[in-house]
Amino acid sequence: MDMKITKKDLEKRFNELTGTPAQNEDCDKLRKTCISLANKINKSCPDSREKSLALTKLEEVLFWTIASIAREE
Repeated sequence: MDMKITKKDLEKRFNELTGTPAQNEDCDKLRKTCISLANKINKSCPDSREKSLALTKLEEVLFWTIASIAREE
């Protein structure tokens, strides 16, 4: 039950979160880094449950780092 993941799928997954306008520069840098790593994982790893989990965890990393920036006081 392998699911083919496309570059478009990855861009959608990693481009949906945003911070406030003042925080967008840091958020954009983090997003670009995560997208780059996601693309490397996608190219290097065979389609599998493990690959899917790795990409999900990376998506979680992006979510929580942006949440951290957005919640900064």
